Amino acid sequence: MSNQIQNPNKDKKYDLKERTSKFGKEVIWFLKTLTYNPINTPLISQLVRSATSIGANYMEADVAESKKDFQHKIAISKKEAKETLHWLQMIEAANNNVEGQCKRFSQETRELVLIFSAILRK
Repeated sequence: MSNQIQNPNKDKKYDLKERTSKFGKEVIWFLKTLTYNPINTPLISQLVRSATSIGANYMEADVAESKKDFQHKIAISKKEAKETLHWLQMIEAANNNVEGQCKRFSQETRELVLIFSAILRK
């Protein structure tokens, strides 16, 4: 299965492996700036898991053994992206000064959900 999609707005390909990996790393770097306290600690842990799982499951989809396996892993990536949106909202609610970063990550996450949805429709 190909890990590249064509962006209709530009004449270049985007590597989803790279994009999901970059997303996971940026979320980790962002979360390292937050204060660890009884509220943030479990939220940080959940967000790290879901945000990095998007790329991990995409990597598995890229080497899928069958079309059914590929679709299943893409569906998990989509599910993890939707879960990531939830945890971003919780992080934003628990921290007064992170609205801009959370909105940026939420936008990227929504785009990934749309990409995975499009892949599943094919």
